Amino acid sequence: MKVMLLKDVYKLGRAGDIKKVADGYGRNFLIPQGLAVLATAGALKQAEKVRKQAEIRRAELNSELKGLAEQIKGITLTFAAKAGETGKLYGSITTQDVATALSEQTRYEIKKHQVDMQPIRNLGEFTAHIRLTMDLVPEIKIIVHREGEALEEAVPAETVKAEPAAEAPAEA
Repeated sequence: MKVMLLKDVYKLGRAGDIKKVADGYGRNFLIPQGLAVLATAGALKQAEKVRKQAEIRRAELNSELKGLAEQIKGITLTFAAKAGETGKLYGSITTQDVATALSEQTRYEIKKHQVDMQPIRNLGEFTAHIRLTMDLVPEIKIIVHREGEALEEAVPAETVKAEPAAEAPAEA
């Protein structure tokens, strides 16, 4: 099924683009959500108009959120978690945990689907990307240390643990 996007869709395209998508994705998600319309001859004539309107809307949103992106860029989140002897957590640090902690620090509501990372299951130092818009994606640092330990004592051990954890996602 060919559709014309009315709004920017993450990992699919920008407004005004013509994309070939699976029938179910188009019929059950994109069209009912108002993100796309069928790519008919009439819709194709309006593609340029939709593209220009989306460009203006995108520029306004980027200018509004530029200050927030600069504020988020320097943030380091620290989580204390229970962990076994090998440094493996008894649970995980999820996107929801990161979004909640970030919202408390910035006073701006960040949703869990805006946080781009895998759940953290080990002690160490990690990075996550926050998708504010398609163009603004600041990076934050997340430090996970053992509950009950002082952060200063845990830093040398965490840097050693972070190296194998960084290689694991690259293999998958």
